[in-house]
Amino acid sequence: MFMGEYQHSLDDKGRLIMPAKFRELLDEPFVVTRGLDNCLFVYPQQEWCILEEKLKSLPMTSKDARAFVRFFFSGATECELDKSGRISLPQNLREYAALEKDVVISGVLNRIELWSKDRWDHYLAETADSYEEIAETMEKLGI
Repeated sequence: MFMGEYQHSLDDKGRLIMPAKFRELLDEPFVVTRGLDNCLFVYPQQEWCILEEKLKSLPMTSKDARAFVRFFFSGATECELDKSGRISLPQNLREYAALEKDVVISGVLNRIELWSKDRWDHYLAETADSYEEIAETMEKLGI
């Protein structure tokens, strides 16, 4: 399970150091794709396969399902760690998530999220104001 928050910087070649705790849990190759909220999602191979099976079962006749699968898979790329524990992020994914220098690496259960520091700070500030409302919604879902 991925948890915790780390901050690292992209180098000039678009490489990012993954925290050691996360490197231990990543199967190689792993998948990086466009996430929600303008961040990137990083999935270990096993989790990606589970998600892939779920998305395969969506009805092709659903416009929303087609759009989501298209968005999610067209941005996906397999990655591996180099000897220094870095991943090389493609330009299109860096642009999507506005990753330029400072990156927040967040563990979220079965995946890792990569955020630009500015977007992460904005997201946290926005979410903090409605945290109690979100908690109430989660309670209604049985959490």
